[in-house]
Amino acid sequence: METKKNFKLVSSKKTRVILPNIFTLVGVCIGLSSIKFALDGRYEISILAILVAGVIDGLDGRIARLIKGTSKVGKELDSLTDVISFGVAPAFIMYFWKLNELGRIGWFICLIYVVSVALRLARFNVNSSEEPSWRDNFFEGIPSPAGGVLVLIPLIYSLSEFNLAVINNNFFVPIFFLLISILLISKVPTYSFKKIIVPRRMSIFLLFGIIFFFGLLLVYTFNTIIISAVIYFLMIPISSLHYFKIKRKFRTQLNDKDNDDDDEDIL
Repeated sequence: METKKNFKLVSSKKTRVILPNIFTLVGVCIGLSSIKFALDGRYEISILAILVAGVIDGLDGRIARLIKGTSKVGKELDSLTDVISFGVAPAFIMYFWKLNELGRIGWFICLIYVVSVALRLARFNVNSSEEPSWRDNFFEGIPSPAGGVLVLIPLIYSLSEFNLAVINNNFFVPIFFLLISILLISKVPTYSFKKIIVPRRMSIFLLFGIIFFFGLLLVYTFNTIIISAVIYFLMIPISSLHYFKIKRKFRTQLNDKDNDDDDEDIL
């Protein structure tokens, strides 16, 4: 009787573990490079570097799971690099652009943001293995990559073609920084988009939507980011309502199960 051999994209176990970590390290190098671009006054490229780091951050974990190369080292490395790419780097970019004009207060606001990113990632590492499966569809607070992009919105707005309002950045940037910091460490449920099930007949429309979005991102980069950020903010209350609806349903099912168990014990 012939035994079937499992097909593996990468046969070597050591290679399967190292490959995703290489992606992670490339991402953090790009994230760190954004600081150098900002220091040179090349803010457009620094923003693009953060976006690329975010894409890599979204891919490295999926690649690790695809080739069965997940490891504890990879998980900790991913969190460490996230602090740098989406905490330290955006803080420096915004400090060089505007917050340095506020002196010590501006630097203190940067520190608050970086600490918030670190706390958010520490909480994620502790709680990720203890949650019921349905909660995989939600994050507590906004994820650090989203925070790293959102905190750059005042700078991105200044580079976009939108002229809807004149903004006093000396006032708006610190307030916006603190708002994103609060959202990072809050327990406000936000969609994780980890387990999106798309019917096969709808997959062509999803593919078209993805291609269309990246086409807009290439042609109207900063405008597209601004619109995406607005949509993301609008989705936060929607995700919260959805979360609490599922939570109530889950608790009802647990209570019904406990009542059934009690009835069986009586009998």
